Amino acid sequence: MYAVVDVAGSQIKVQEGDRIRVSRLSAETGETVTFDNVLLLGGDGETKIGAPKIDGAHVEASVLGHGRGKKVIVFKMKRRKGYRRKNGHRQPFTEIQIDKISA
Repeated sequence: MYAVVDVAGSQIKVQEGDRIRVSRLSAETGETVTFDNVLLLGGDGETKIGAPKIDGAHVEASVLGHGRGKKVIVFKMKRRKGYRRKNGHRQPFTEIQIDKISA
């Protein structure tokens, strides 16, 4: 069984046991979080599509930890003008493990 869930503004396809990285959540390590915004449920030859979400469906996940992604370099330059700007960015994330998908 799989589900498409809206987590922190992103739509993610998940299955039980998956470990995924999502945008930083305000949950502590070891906590269990529930995502109620399930957009699609599939598996066993059947597919349920929400309009816009499926009532009564939810996905439970446990928070494994928090971190920051790899550095992305942003470099701007205008030729012949002496204009150069270098900036770096590291996106914060939360790693979660999907425990249960309930319809």
